[in-house]
Amino acid sequence: MLYRDGAVLVLDKPAGIAVHAGRPGDDHLGRHLDALRFGMAHPPELAHRLDRDTSGCLVLGRHRRALARLGEIFAQGQADKVYWAVVIGRPRQEEGVIELRLKKRAASFGWRMEIDPRGGQEAATRWRLLGCDGRLSWLECRPLTGRTHQIRAHCAAIGHPLVGDRIYGRGTGTLAGDRLALHARSVTLPYQPAHPPIAVEAPVPLALAPLLTACGFSEPLPRG
Repeated sequence: MLYRDGAVLVLDKPAGIAVHAGRPGDDHLGRHLDALRFGMAHPPELAHRLDRDTSGCLVLGRHRRALARLGEIFAQGQADKVYWAVVIGRPRQEEGVIELRLKKRAASFGWRMEIDPRGGQEAATRWRLLGCDGRLSWLECRPLTGRTHQIRAHCAAIGHPLVGDRIYGRGTGTLAGDRLALHARSVTLPYQPAHPPIAVEAPVPLALAPLLTACGFSEPLPRG
């Protein structure tokens, strides 16, 4: 648990657990929401989603009114979401915005998102280079839209797939301990306009620490 008040919960979701039911028999977050009531009459519900393989900040609403307000914030692009990604190679620029339309590829060809300038939905990702070891780069990514797999598909499209990405990475290996090198580092929510925003940061997972440290990350790591 990263944050809790009377309306909002923010969890530190581990990589490898889905937020919704998927494959039969798989564990998913929905099975555990009842344990997060903390005195409320009903379990909290998801205000947005994170991919199964992404770790970090996941926002939930604790009651119907909170969910409605959080829905507005995410739908209107008012939530400031920051992701950390480790990618293959070094971008030529220090920062930029990727604006490439995305659409879901037909299931008969294998599920994934693909670039489609004509038929895809608008998708934009702002990124900034935070560090590099010559082989890998540490990027700060801020999705300006909320498409599925947006950061993964966009980084791969500019020639810098995420480490550990089996869908878009074309064999990026297991440098991150067989997990995707994508972490929802922080989220800022202007929940009540007359009050300071809710600002939450998720610690770096130990599995990603060696990659980030090689690229220049130097903050203390959590124990465990």
